[in-house]
Amino acid sequence: MAIRNLSKIFHPKSVAVIGASRTLGSVGNTVIKNLLGAGYQGKIYPINPKYDTIEDLPAFGKVADLPEAPDLAVICIPAAGVPRLIEEIGAKGTRGVVIISAGFRETGAAGMELENQILAAAAKFDGLRIIGPNCLGVMSTSVHLNASFAASSPLPGRVGFISQSGALCTSVLDWSLQKNIGFSHFISVGNMLDVQIGDLIDYMANDPHTDSIILYVESISESREFMSAARAFARQKPIIAYKAGRFAESAQAAASHTGALAGVDAVYEAAFKRAGIVRVFDSDNMFICAELLASKKLPTGDRLAIVTNAGGPGVMATDMLLEKNGRLAKLAPETTDALTAFLPAAWSHNNPVDVLGDADPTRYAEALKVTLADKGVDAALVILTPQAMTDPMGTAREVAQIVQKSPKPVLCVWMGGEMIRAAVNHLDEQGVPTFTSPELAVRSFMHLVSYARNREILYETPRDMPVKFPLDRVKLRAVFNTILSEGREVLSESTSKALLEAYEIPVTKPHVAWSKQDAVILAERLGYPVVMKIFSPQITHKTDVDGVKLNLSNAGRVEAAFDAMIASAKAKRPDAMIEGVTIQKMISAPNAHELIVGAKRDDVFGTVLMVGAGGIAAEIFRDRALELPPVNERLARRMLESLRSWPLLEGYRGRKGVNVDRLIETLMRISYLVADYPEIKELDINPLLATEDDVVALDARIILDRDAFLNPPRPYSHLAIRPYPEELTRTAYLSDGTEILLRAVKPEDEPLWIDLHNNCSEQTIWFRFRYLFKETTHDMASRFCYIDYDRELALVAEIVENGERKLIGTSRLVADPDRREADYGVLVSDAYQGRGLGSILTNYSLKICKDWGMKEMVAETTPDNNRMIEIFRKWKFELDFKTADDAVLARKLV
Repeated sequence: MAIRNLSKIFHPKSVAVIGASRTLGSVGNTVIKNLLGAGYQGKIYPINPKYDTIEDLPAFGKVADLPEAPDLAVICIPAAGVPRLIEEIGAKGTRGVVIISAGFRETGAAGMELENQILAAAAKFDGLRIIGPNCLGVMSTSVHLNASFAASSPLPGRVGFISQSGALCTSVLDWSLQKNIGFSHFISVGNMLDVQIGDLIDYMANDPHTDSIILYVESISESREFMSAARAFARQKPIIAYKAGRFAESAQAAASHTGALAGVDAVYEAAFKRAGIVRVFDSDNMFICAELLASKKLPTGDRLAIVTNAGGPGVMATDMLLEKNGRLAKLAPETTDALTAFLPAAWSHNNPVDVLGDADPTRYAEALKVTLADKGVDAALVILTPQAMTDPMGTAREVAQIVQKSPKPVLCVWMGGEMIRAAVNHLDEQGVPTFTSPELAVRSFMHLVSYARNREILYETPRDMPVKFPLDRVKLRAVFNTILSEGREVLSESTSKALLEAYEIPVTKPHVAWSKQDAVILAERLGYPVVMKIFSPQITHKTDVDGVKLNLSNAGRVEAAFDAMIASAKAKRPDAMIEGVTIQKMISAPNAHELIVGAKRDDVFGTVLMVGAGGIAAEIFRDRALELPPVNERLARRMLESLRSWPLLEGYRGRKGVNVDRLIETLMRISYLVADYPEIKELDINPLLATEDDVVALDARIILDRDAFLNPPRPYSHLAIRPYPEELTRTAYLSDGTEILLRAVKPEDEPLWIDLHNNCSEQTIWFRFRYLFKETTHDMASRFCYIDYDRELALVAEIVENGERKLIGTSRLVADPDRREADYGVLVSDAYQGRGLGSILTNYSLKICKDWGMKEMVAETTPDNNRMIEIFRKWKFELDFKTADDAVLARKLV
């Protein structure tokens, strides 16, 4: 239900506290006192049959006795009575509930049964939303709401805090009061029986009081909804996450190299990056980072300039910057000359800019101005240590004025205690980010860089690399189902490679030899040298049993290798069924690189892709990158570039690099493969041999999930991100017979999308957007081309003109978070108006809305857009000409 009725919880006009009490220190008494103490202006209804009044408020015996249906009910009674209460609350008409009570799933099976009873009761009342159970409560400072049993109320601010730990909430709240940090919302989610973290992110995305979000995460449920909400929020506002349990071990041993390398925390890291979430690893940094990111001043790069009056702290900042892979800005000669003109002769003549210990406020200010003006500087760090001639307050005033005018971020460290306290307070009051140490400031700067860089990379236009398949994927699915029906959970190397080959991933073909004689015959047929591998369904890591022999150059060596390999496998794995060996042609490439490419099913985020340094030492070096499918050219390239071994793949010290485009294409094809087959639990290609010409899979193994075959999941439910909806592609014809291709937009379409808009008249642009723009920018185009197919869809109409693809029209549907209503817009190129394209796009969009389960499609146009108004009339939209003078509102039930 996403954000439906969440305003009843966070912006209630009335609150009932069930289990309210006069007993000091009890949960029921604390909640009442917090509501009153926070200054909540709505009606408060204590409910407890034992009392006539509680905290001077009239008390009621039961929910039915209330004079109205309260927007929010806060439940503080023992767990056993909660299911009955949900029935009473729902019948009264209340649609917002916070269950503070504990004693549910965290206690075992009996508590889980109580939660099931609550869900069954809530299902009877449309739109009833529940936070909890087993939570601290909720606080919203814009309406002075503290519906919690916390010891105090938060200060007002513009940071939303969402935590899975109630205990952490109390300590964070106490810490924030000490540090003068405020919040828009402060939410303890508890067991998340109904309202999930993704719902809360969606709610805060539309909240005018929230500029950033901090998450304290222990685990994520409903990962598709979480990723969709986080990606939408992070595009406009920052999310900072602290993930607890980084080193938790998997519940069972991995059956493949990929499983061993793609650990739980690494998958969370990949998911956060894909969503644009900034991850922090210490609690102090969470809040500083949130406020820093919310300042909207993002660096365009990682080049930091340091202005300091002491050498030591400058060195400390530099060390941390280099450790975090930032860069010390290289000052331009003109910058150095300008600084030399007014700084003492003994200044550092370099970055860090040491203005010396006797620097007064004017010297500091001039040095900062000149440094910020350097085009090679992305941000500045100002460090002050209180020395005999130092004026901390005067310097703070000068620096604050510069910071407020600078488009570049400036961070400040005033080191010391009582001598600098007033100056730091002044900087805080002026909105200047302050830190207690150079190291903390630099770490925060690198979080800024990470956020800016990640957001840029996520929406960088990928190259169009068409990935086509020679085989009919429907027929291939039928063949795969036959394989599944055989009951094997581990596919043989031959079968695994056959599936890879169907997706046009080059492989070496293994041939099974059941005997020594078969091995020699196969080797001579293939031609020496050959590779021999043990053939056993139970043996995954063949080298562990001496089950791989390379470069066998004659029959004698093949026979000897066969005897030794069979004997070794039987001795080291007596439990395994040894069926024989496989023989394949030896691939020899002197400058080749061995990689591992694979996929595994994560319990939280579904299927995850991995690429890394391969071979037998893959798990030792652990040089790997993870990404959530689907991946395009840009994401695949980013995976490769993040590897420590990337310089070797590019080419290093005269040694030729590999065919990176073929590597990227292979990652994209693996992405398609695992998206098409939810039955794939783990997939290993190790090694994937990459040469300067091509790639080839030398070994492969696929592990299946039999349950996914017996109980097929929803399409793509095994992925945390909805892949490109190829099923929407279809052919249509304009009124003059011109054939067009209708399909969903892709990020790769950005150049075509820009051409379409650049060839539209001002009137056409005005009709579509209700404003005019001088040029179509990348930022604008990426919003329309790089979309989340779970919550929006843009259709494009494509033709081929003079041998080149061209877009002639586009429509867009954006669903609200509750998926009840979709907003519609359409644009048709001037040259193709009047040929029925607008009507075709509108009709197809109506069908898609119906398939999505939407209730309504809504649109808006200008009163003089006669063509669009006629299209709305043709498809029987309700038209409203009265609500607005300058707009016609169109609405249709689907």
